[in-house]
Amino acid sequence: MLTIARTEGTRSRAGWGAAALLLVLGPLSGCGDKAPPAKPGQALANVNGEEITVLQLNEELQRAGVPAARQQQASKQLLQALIDRELLERAAVGEKLDRDPKVMGAIERARSLIVAQAYMQKRLAKLPPPTPAEVEAYYKEHPDFFDKRKQFSMEQLTLAATDLTPAVRAAADGARSLEEVAVWLDAQGIKYGRAQVTRSTADLNAALSKKLLGMKKGQLFSVREGERAMLLSLAEVRDAPVPLTVAAPQIAQFLVTRKNKELAAAEVERLRQGAKIEYLNKDLALDRKSAPAAGAANKPEPDNAALDRGVAGLK
Repeated sequence: MLTIARTEGTRSRAGWGAAALLLVLGPLSGCGDKAPPAKPGQALANVNGEEITVLQLNEELQRAGVPAARQQQASKQLLQALIDRELLERAAVGEKLDRDPKVMGAIERARSLIVAQAYMQKRLAKLPPPTPAEVEAYYKEHPDFFDKRKQFSMEQLTLAATDLTPAVRAAADGARSLEEVAVWLDAQGIKYGRAQVTRSTADLNAALSKKLLGMKKGQLFSVREGERAMLLSLAEVRDAPVPLTVAAPQIAQFLVTRKNKELAAAEVERLRQGAKIEYLNKDLALDRKSAPAAGAANKPEPDNAALDRGVAGLK
């Protein structure tokens, strides 16, 4: 899909839990100066004898990613949600639904995922952040992403893939502009949508960027994606450099993510090497040659799946 705007960067929630705990404990400690401070396990509610604690509420705040300014109001809503959950769980247990094979399987799967994730997080916790030299090196190694970045402005007509017939292609091939194509489509009663899209060499793979850079202004091309087809016209190509000071945080986050993936893959491989694994169904055994290599990715994945899957020049 062609994406008009690209969202970059990843929000970090490190330290969320501690901040949430302090903010929740404050209003719950009482109104007077002599009120005792709240304890992490202090009960906030009692539901048929089962306590709901500050610790549980903090966990919900952390998972929801609630901004600090909204935590007081969110705490009330999340506490009610915890109460409702407790009521539903007790009702389910009363009907022995917790012993249902499907439910037990889902619980075991969730437990397995949580424990496995905790193990990997522990192994990756001491990973040092990338150095300024590493960030700068990545910046210099990818000029098309940053210093030499180009931006493409394109006009687009979107229609059903089934409507991208040889006749439509021929009409587009003979047109001098995308507007002429639109007039022809109107005359044929073919429905379409209009849009203006902007992409950059940081979004596209190198081969596609090179192809677009070689096109003339106004040149038409087509893209098919599933049940949709796009007819596009290259309107403008301009320089859009990104300085190191702006790119550095995004590069650092990417390098951390890449290193985490590499170390995680290496740890799984280490565990595999030390384990005795026997496939009882040989048809499901993974060919080692086809297994993904640890750290195979060396650059951010582009978010231009439609264009990557094929561009057909019309003129």
